[in-house]
Amino acid sequence: MITGLLLLFEKPTRNLRYICIFLLVTLLGAWNPTSIAGTVSAASDPVDMAMPRAVPLRFAASAKHTATVIFLHGLGDTGFGWASAVEGWIRRDKLNEVKFVLPHAPRMPITAAEGMQLPGWFDIAALTGKVEDIRNNQDERGLMETRDYISSLVQAEIDAGIPANRIVLGGFSQGGAMALLSGLTSKVKLGGVIALSAWLPLDSKFAALAQESNVNQDTPVFMAHGSVDTVVPTPFGKMSYEALKKLNYPVTMKLYNGMGHSACQEELDDVETFLLTRLPQGEGKSEL
Repeated sequence: MITGLLLLFEKPTRNLRYICIFLLVTLLGAWNPTSIAGTVSAASDPVDMAMPRAVPLRFAASAKHTATVIFLHGLGDTGFGWASAVEGWIRRDKLNEVKFVLPHAPRMPITAAEGMQLPGWFDIAALTGKVEDIRNNQDERGLMETRDYISSLVQAEIDAGIPANRIVLGGFSQGGAMALLSGLTSKVKLGGVIALSAWLPLDSKFAALAQESNVNQDTPVFMAHGSVDTVVPTPFGKMSYEALKKLNYPVTMKLYNGMGHSACQEELDDVETFLLTRLPQGEGKSEL
């Protein structure tokens, strides 16, 4: 389907062109934007970044707050797109000590969408379904600026009394790429990293970046991917997994048969299991 959409870009009318772009980024970023319920904090972002950033969507812990999950959406989406997944975990009442933070990416010109302003964590030059088109011309500046922003969200949780090892970073697609980069190069030791339908950005420089702060060398990483993903190609996800394995990270990867660039209930259940393992209930908040 992605290939068909891209072929329409060759000689489309202007309106059809924008319809195609809208469909493409919807497939890339927003797998299930069906719910916008949640608790939105009135507090401003922890730091004043150069690019305007909306206040993240926050779901308060239903019991004593001892852990936090920060989860980043994909291109063209917002934090609201993952609210229903969080609500599902909350209803199961197994993660009641966990606060969920769903940040919103700022709007920026996306080269792959002909410069259209879309919510994005960094620019993407091309979306052709080819691995090299994602790897080439990576927006290093945008990636590093977003890494700084995510680090500020982590620090805000630490300042609120949550130990760093009780914080998990996760994300889908672009957001999952940011979770890998931010989590594994973080200056504080985190509880875990989740990357769904994602890839390892700045892969040629990643080893050097990680060496600047290698406190997360043994932080568990859970990667998941659809077996027929043509947006972030499944082979690219596998390459990223193998690259992390080669660097001796404790990473696991699961493929979901027949799933494209999306998510499924089995995958969400596996994420919940990972969170329960990394953020066991009954761990008290630091008194320091």
